[in-house]
Amino acid sequence: MATFYDTHAHLDYPEFAADFAELLARARQAGIVRILSIGTDLESSRRAIALAERHPEIHAVVGWHPTNALEAPEDLRPALLEMARHPRVAGIGETGMDFYRLPSAQPGGTPAQDEPYRRAQERLFTQQLEVAAEARLNVVIHQRAAWDDTLRILTPFAGRLRFVYHCFSEGPDAMRQVIGLGGLVSFTGILTFKNGQSIRDTLAATPADRFMLETDCPYLAPVPYRGRRCEPAHVLDTATVAASVRGISLEELGRITCATADAFFRLS
Repeated sequence: MATFYDTHAHLDYPEFAADFAELLARARQAGIVRILSIGTDLESSRRAIALAERHPEIHAVVGWHPTNALEAPEDLRPALLEMARHPRVAGIGETGMDFYRLPSAQPGGTPAQDEPYRRAQERLFTQQLEVAAEARLNVVIHQRAAWDDTLRILTPFAGRLRFVYHCFSEGPDAMRQVIGLGGLVSFTGILTFKNGQSIRDTLAATPADRFMLETDCPYLAPVPYRGRRCEPAHVLDTATVAASVRGISLEELGRITCATADAFFRLS
């Protein structure tokens, strides 16, 4: 049986509270043997650690999501560094830059609010990269509508840590920029969408040891579950399409992507 990891899940979200044990059972049945539960603020990160303490197949990644930047403390580093030293923590994130929905585009928002929002994201991203470098952990990157700014902030750290651009939806040239800096990319259920051909093309062009698979659950459920709650078991559906794109067996894809995740998150 092919085995896989879900390298990006939000298992602490309330969408999973009612059937968490069954969710893990379905994941095991689908061959999903490890799950990275990703924090989005300090409380979410603490919940991810608590899940990792209770379930051996779960590991925590701790961080603060960029779209919540205005709610973050002025200096996130002391609290995050303390969490980063927990033995069940495997990375920092998700962190990065997201300008997709600026304050000026929200009801009642004004253009004057955009620049403080951007500055808060940059401060928060930089602080988390600093923590990752000090703790010797790698970083899960969130990037949306902020490609150049994300690279500008990340590039000075490229020699001190590794990183993965999660939910990668850019083209082959962008992928090559990421791996040229020593990074990885990770693919979600978007690979299975009818309109996902450009992402399948990117996957086909990505070196075999430079990508991972994820769900980003509860979001982005693959076909045939699109529009419903996503969960870790659905990695298998994404993997089935990925194996076809790569022209390899599910078993080989599982071996390659699990080895990549083991090395990146230092799980072995």
